[in-house]
Amino acid sequence: MKISGVDIRPGNILEYEGGIWKVAKIQHTQPGKGGAYMQVEMKNLIDGRKTNVRFRSADTVEKVRLDTKDYQFLYEDGDQLVFMDQDTYEQINLPSDLLGDAKAFLQDGMQVMLELWDERPISVELPSQVEATIVEADAVVKGQTASSSYKPAMLDNGVRIMVPPHIESGTRIVVDVYEQAYVGKAG
Repeated sequence: MKISGVDIRPGNILEYEGGIWKVAKIQHTQPGKGGAYMQVEMKNLIDGRKTNVRFRSADTVEKVRLDTKDYQFLYEDGDQLVFMDQDTYEQINLPSDLLGDAKAFLQDGMQVMLELWDERPISVELPSQVEATIVEADAVVKGQTASSSYKPAMLDNGVRIMVPPHIESGTRIVVDVYEQAYVGKAG
């Protein structure tokens, strides 16, 4: 589906110069002279390259719709991650760098969504929030209040995040996978 250059939004998947690109950031600019344009920062979903492109309002670009399929994460095998199709029980191996920083939150048996282009997996989407246990939390500094500050803490997966002062070691919390941020105590 063709869209105008000014209709591009973050998260859109575009076909550009023979590759598949995910839009990270946009900035609409209306200069004093000349026509308006959209400055677009994109990442190639196949090889990971990044680029900045300027699209004028008259430019059109192909917006791609990806197929999605539910998979279950089974295990890690070296630098490969093994997933199983929920319908056919067929297993596929994908490079672990496909997940980026979110890989630390991948757990055995976790349900994930694979995005496919021409039946080729190009991205793995984890649930947006997961539960984790605090294994190490700094002591509260006297005078610190719950509303004014956070303290560093280490999760059981090795990720450091900031948590409210009342959170102690051993506490189960909910973490936003992509922001790597504290959401709340696990219920």
